Amino acid sequence: MTAYIGLGANMGNPLDQLQQAIDACSALPSTAITQLSGVYQSPPMGPQDQPDFYNACAALETHLTAHQLLTELQGIERTMGRIKRRHWGERCIDLDLLLYGELVHDCATLTLPHPGLKDRDFVLMPLLDLLEGSVSIGGFGSLDTLIGQCTASTCVKLPHRLLSPLNDLGQRHV
Repeated sequence: MTAYIGLGANMGNPLDQLQQAIDACSALPSTAITQLSGVYQSPPMGPQDQPDFYNACAALETHLTAHQLLTELQGIERTMGRIKRRHWGERCIDLDLLLYGELVHDCATLTLPHPGLKDRDFVLMPLLDLLEGSVSIGGFGSLDTLIGQCTASTCVKLPHRLLSPLNDLGQRHV
């Protein structure tokens, strides 16, 4: 199954935190990273008394279920030291399961597609690096349409690239 995850960080060295998260995702069981987006910088969505966020997206090919993948991503966050201090506040890493194939799912622990994805340019822009703009996002509309509905995008693509630990995307078999 192809899944897409969003990565974000704004504490410590965010670029290193994003790379560390990519490295950890590469080590997940029955999972391989197949694509990485560029890195984007944007002001915080929540409280403005925190540093800018650095965001990216990754495409994964996985045999894990959506719930198993979410549990693994939350484990990576804990291992990296994520502590939730306040709603939409600063964080050393944030890993969100955005899409899991065409699955539309809503329960207490997991909603797919990710409910906030349609309103967040800092997620949509990196996702556009990986998907065609005409791709429909689980009843929300096309990626191009969603990006067009974001008001006054403040997301800036950086020249920095995240690297697959294997430096050979798609070569690891799941």
